[in-house]
Amino acid sequence: MSDFRTGEVILIQKPLRWTSFQVVNKMKWLIKDHPSLILEGKRVQPKIGHAGTLDPLATGLLIVCTGKQTKNIEKYQAQEKEYTGTFYLGATTPCYDLEKEIDAYYPTDHITDELILATTKQFIGTIQQTPPIYSAIKINGKRAYDIARAGETAEIKPKEITISEFEITRIALPEIDFRIVCSKGTYIRSLARDLGFALKSGGHLIKLCRTRIGEYKLEDALSIEAFESSLKTEISTDI
Repeated sequence: MSDFRTGEVILIQKPLRWTSFQVVNKMKWLIKDHPSLILEGKRVQPKIGHAGTLDPLATGLLIVCTGKQTKNIEKYQAQEKEYTGTFYLGATTPCYDLEKEIDAYYPTDHITDELILATTKQFIGTIQQTPPIYSAIKINGKRAYDIARAGETAEIKPKEITISEFEITRIALPEIDFRIVCSKGTYIRSLARDLGFALKSGGHLIKLCRTRIGEYKLEDALSIEAFESSLKTEISTDI
Protein backbone atom coordinates (compact mmCIF):
# COMPACT_ATOMS: atom_id res chain seq x y z
CA MET A 1 0.00 0.00 0.00
CA SER A 2 1.36 3.42 -0.98
CA ASP A 3 1.97 5.97 1.75
CA PHE A 4 1.72 9.39 0.12
CA ARG A 5 1.87 11.25 3.46
CA THR A 6 5.14 9.68 4.65
CA GLY A 7 6.46 9.94 1.12
CA GLU A 8 6.60 8.19 -2.23
CA VAL A 9 8.86 8.54 -5.29
CA ILE A 10 6.72 7.93 -8.37
CA LEU A 11 8.08 7.53 -11.89
CA ILE A 12 5.66 8.93 -14.47
CA GLN A 13 5.68 8.97 -18.27
CA LYS A 14 4.90 12.60 -19.10
CA PRO A 15 2.46 12.82 -22.02
CA LEU A 16 3.08 15.02 -25.04
CA ARG A 17 1.73 18.59 -24.68
CA TRP A 18 1.24 18.27 -20.91
CA THR A 19 3.25 20.63 -18.72
CA SER A 20 5.07 19.10 -15.78
CA PHE A 21 2.85 21.24 -13.54
CA GLN A 22 -0.27 19.71 -15.10
CA VAL A 23 1.04 16.21 -14.34
CA VAL A 24 1.60 17.13 -10.69
CA ASN A 25 -1.86 18.71 -10.42
CA LYS A 26 -3.49 15.65 -11.95
CA MET A 27 -1.69 13.32 -9.54
CA LYS A 28 -2.54 15.55 -6.58
CA TRP A 29 -6.20 15.24 -7.51
CA LEU A 30 -5.93 11.46 -8.00
CA ILE A 31 -4.34 10.75 -4.61
CA LYS A 32 -6.48 13.13 -2.52
CA ASP A 33 -8.83 10.34 -1.31
CA HIS A 34 -6.13 7.74 -0.73
CA PRO A 35 -6.28 6.02 2.71
CA SER A 36 -2.75 7.17 3.59
CA LEU A 37 -3.98 10.79 3.48
CA ILE A 38 -6.79 10.22 5.97
CA LEU A 39 -5.61 10.95 9.52
CA GLU A 40 -8.02 10.59 12.46
CA GLY A 41 -10.93 10.81 10.07
CA LYS A 42 -9.68 13.98 8.40
CA ARG A 43 -8.16 14.39 4.96
CA VAL A 44 -4.55 15.59 4.93
CA GLN A 45 -3.47 17.95 2.18
CA PRO A 46 -0.79 16.03 0.23
CA LYS A 47 2.63 17.52 -0.41
CA ILE A 48 3.64 16.83 -3.99
CA GLY A 49 6.20 18.12 -6.47
CA HIS A 50 8.35 17.08 -9.42
CA ALA A 51 12.10 16.87 -9.97
CA GLY A 52 13.22 18.38 -13.26
CA THR A 53 10.80 20.18 -15.57
CA LEU A 54 10.05 18.87 -19.05
CA ASP A 55 8.80 21.25 -21.74
CA PRO A 56 5.24 20.65 -23.01
CA LEU A 57 6.54 19.27 -26.33
CA ALA A 58 8.84 16.81 -24.56
CA THR A 59 7.86 13.38 -23.27
CA GLY A 60 9.53 10.93 -20.97
CA LEU A 61 10.50 10.39 -17.38
CA LEU A 62 9.18 12.70 -14.68
CA ILE A 63 10.01 11.98 -11.05
CA VAL A 64 7.11 12.97 -8.78
CA CYS A 65 7.66 13.10 -5.02
CA THR A 66 5.05 13.20 -2.25
CA GLY A 67 5.13 13.77 1.49
CA LYS A 68 8.56 13.85 3.09
CA GLN A 69 10.16 12.77 -0.20
CA THR A 70 9.57 16.31 -1.51
CA LYS A 71 12.60 17.29 0.61
CA ASN A 72 14.74 15.19 -1.78
CA ILE A 73 13.60 16.89 -4.99
CA GLU A 74 16.83 18.89 -5.39
CA LYS A 75 18.85 15.68 -4.98
CA TYR A 76 16.97 14.04 -7.85
CA GLN A 77 17.18 17.18 -10.00
CA ALA A 78 20.96 17.25 -9.64
CA GLN A 79 21.45 13.77 -11.11
CA GLU A 80 22.71 12.98 -14.61
CA LYS A 81 20.05 12.82 -17.33
CA GLU A 82 19.70 10.96 -20.63
CA TYR A 83 17.64 12.14 -23.60
CA THR A 84 16.79 10.87 -27.06
CA GLY A 85 15.17 12.85 -29.84
CA THR A 86 15.44 14.53 -33.22
CA PHE A 87 17.06 17.73 -34.46
CA TYR A 88 15.99 19.44 -37.70
CA LEU A 89 18.86 21.10 -39.60
CA GLY A 90 18.53 24.02 -41.99
CA ALA A 91 15.98 26.11 -40.08
CA THR A 92 15.60 27.92 -36.76
CA THR A 93 12.74 28.99 -34.52
CA PRO A 94 12.72 31.73 -31.84
CA CYS A 95 12.33 29.15 -29.04
CA TYR A 96 14.61 26.51 -30.64
CA ASP A 97 11.78 23.94 -30.85
CA LEU A 98 8.34 23.54 -32.46
CA GLU A 99 6.46 25.78 -30.03
CA LYS A 100 6.93 28.63 -32.50
CA GLU A 101 7.11 28.68 -36.29
CA ILE A 102 10.33 28.73 -38.32
CA ASP A 103 11.84 32.22 -38.55
CA ALA A 104 14.83 31.56 -40.86
CA TYR A 105 16.15 28.97 -43.31
CA TYR A 106 19.80 28.02 -43.94
CA PRO A 107 21.71 25.91 -46.48
CA THR A 108 22.38 22.23 -45.78
CA ASP A 109 23.92 21.02 -49.05
CA HIS A 110 27.41 21.18 -47.55
CA ILE A 111 26.50 19.00 -44.55
CA THR A 112 27.77 15.42 -44.74
CA ASP A 113 27.45 12.52 -42.35
CA GLU A 114 31.13 12.86 -41.54
CA LEU A 115 30.79 16.58 -40.79
CA ILE A 116 27.88 15.93 -38.41
CA LEU A 117 29.75 13.22 -36.50
CA ALA A 118 32.90 15.34 -36.26
CA THR A 119 31.01 18.45 -35.13
CA THR A 120 29.14 16.69 -32.32
CA LYS A 121 32.50 15.95 -30.69
CA GLN A 122 32.92 19.70 -30.07
CA PHE A 123 30.09 19.55 -27.55
CA ILE A 124 31.34 16.64 -25.44
CA GLY A 125 32.80 17.63 -22.08
CA THR A 126 32.30 20.70 -19.90
CA ILE A 127 31.13 23.59 -22.07
CA GLN A 128 29.40 26.98 -21.85
CA GLN A 129 25.77 27.01 -22.98
CA THR A 130 23.32 29.93 -23.27
CA PRO A 131 19.76 28.97 -22.25
CA PRO A 132 16.87 29.89 -24.58
CA ILE A 133 15.12 33.22 -24.10
CA TYR A 134 11.90 31.18 -23.98
CA SER A 135 12.83 29.44 -20.72
CA ALA A 136 12.13 29.68 -16.99
CA ILE A 137 15.50 31.30 -16.28
CA LYS A 138 15.08 34.38 -14.07
CA ILE A 139 16.49 37.73 -15.23
CA ASN A 140 16.23 40.53 -12.68
CA GLY A 141 13.39 38.70 -10.97
CA LYS A 142 11.42 38.00 -14.17
CA ARG A 143 11.08 34.73 -16.06
CA ALA A 144 12.87 34.87 -19.41
CA TYR A 145 9.80 33.59 -21.27
CA ASP A 146 7.67 36.42 -19.81
CA ILE A 147 10.20 38.95 -21.10
CA ALA A 148 10.25 37.29 -24.54
CA ARG A 149 6.46 37.08 -24.78
CA ALA A 150 6.23 40.78 -23.95
CA GLY A 151 8.36 41.46 -27.02
CA GLU A 152 11.30 42.66 -24.94
CA THR A 153 14.92 41.57 -25.10
CA ALA A 154 17.27 40.56 -22.32
CA GLU A 155 20.79 39.23 -22.00
CA ILE A 156 21.03 35.64 -20.78
CA LYS A 157 24.45 34.71 -19.48
CA PRO A 158 26.02 31.38 -20.53
CA LYS A 159 26.25 28.68 -17.90
CA GLU A 160 28.57 25.73 -17.47
CA ILE A 161 27.14 22.30 -18.31
CA THR A 162 28.62 18.87 -18.96
CA ILE A 163 27.75 16.58 -21.85
CA SER A 164 29.30 13.18 -21.23
CA GLU A 165 27.81 11.40 -24.26
CA PHE A 166 26.51 12.75 -27.58
CA GLU A 167 25.63 9.97 -29.99
CA ILE A 168 24.04 10.40 -33.43
CA THR A 169 21.76 7.39 -33.98
CA ARG A 170 20.21 8.26 -37.36
CA ILE A 171 21.02 10.69 -40.16
CA ALA A 172 18.25 11.40 -42.67
CA LEU A 173 18.74 15.06 -43.50
CA PRO A 174 17.27 17.42 -42.64
CA GLU A 175 16.60 15.24 -39.58
CA ILE A 176 19.17 13.66 -37.26
CA ASP A 177 18.36 11.49 -34.23
CA PHE A 178 20.48 11.63 -31.09
CA ARG A 179 21.13 10.23 -27.63
CA ILE A 180 22.61 12.60 -25.08
CA VAL A 181 23.80 12.11 -21.50
CA CYS A 182 24.23 15.40 -19.69
CA SER A 183 24.29 17.33 -16.43
CA LYS A 184 21.52 19.24 -14.70
CA GLY A 185 20.68 22.53 -16.41
CA THR A 186 21.40 21.37 -19.97
CA TYR A 187 18.95 22.71 -22.56
CA ILE A 188 18.67 20.28 -25.46
CA ARG A 189 16.91 23.03 -27.42
CA SER A 190 19.99 25.20 -27.08
CA LEU A 191 22.15 22.30 -28.22
CA ALA A 192 20.03 22.04 -31.37
CA ARG A 193 20.65 25.73 -32.08
CA ASP A 194 24.38 25.52 -31.31
CA LEU A 195 24.91 22.39 -33.39
CA GLY A 196 23.14 24.00 -36.34
CA PHE A 197 25.35 27.09 -36.15
CA ALA A 198 28.49 24.96 -35.71
CA LEU A 199 27.53 23.24 -38.96
CA LYS A 200 27.27 26.71 -40.60
CA SER A 201 23.53 26.23 -40.90
CA GLY A 202 20.60 26.37 -38.49
CA GLY A 203 18.86 23.86 -36.28
CA HIS A 204 15.97 23.32 -33.92
CA LEU A 205 14.53 20.53 -31.80
CA ILE A 206 11.50 18.65 -33.13
CA LYS A 207 11.32 15.67 -30.75
CA LEU A 208 12.59 15.02 -27.22
CA CYS A 209 12.20 12.22 -24.70
CA ARG A 210 13.90 11.98 -21.30
CA THR A 211 14.83 8.33 -20.81
CA ARG A 212 16.77 8.44 -17.55
CA ILE A 213 17.44 10.51 -14.40
CA GLY A 214 20.31 9.02 -12.42
CA GLU A 215 19.40 5.36 -11.89
CA TYR A 216 15.69 5.96 -12.60
CA LYS A 217 14.62 4.78 -16.06
CA LEU A 218 11.66 5.58 -18.29
CA GLU A 219 10.99 1.87 -18.83
CA ASP A 220 10.08 1.61 -15.13
CA ALA A 221 7.66 4.56 -15.23
CA LEU A 222 3.86 4.48 -15.26
CA SER A 223 1.51 6.32 -17.57
CA ILE A 224 -1.01 8.61 -15.87
CA GLU A 225 -3.70 6.05 -16.72
CA ALA A 226 -1.74 3.15 -15.21
CA PHE A 227 -1.08 5.17 -12.06
CA GLU A 228 -4.78 5.95 -11.72
CA SER A 229 -5.66 2.29 -12.19
CA SER A 230 -3.18 1.19 -9.52
CA LEU A 231 -4.68 3.72 -7.10
CA LYS A 232 -8.19 2.39 -7.68
CA THR A 233 -6.95 -1.12 -6.97
CA GLU A 234 -5.31 0.00 -3.70
CA ILE A 235 -8.39 1.88 -2.52
CA SER A 236 -10.80 -0.93 -3.38
CA THR A 237 -8.54 -3.45 -1.60
CA ASP A 238 -8.38 -1.27 1.51
CA ILE A 239 -12.16 -0.91 1.77
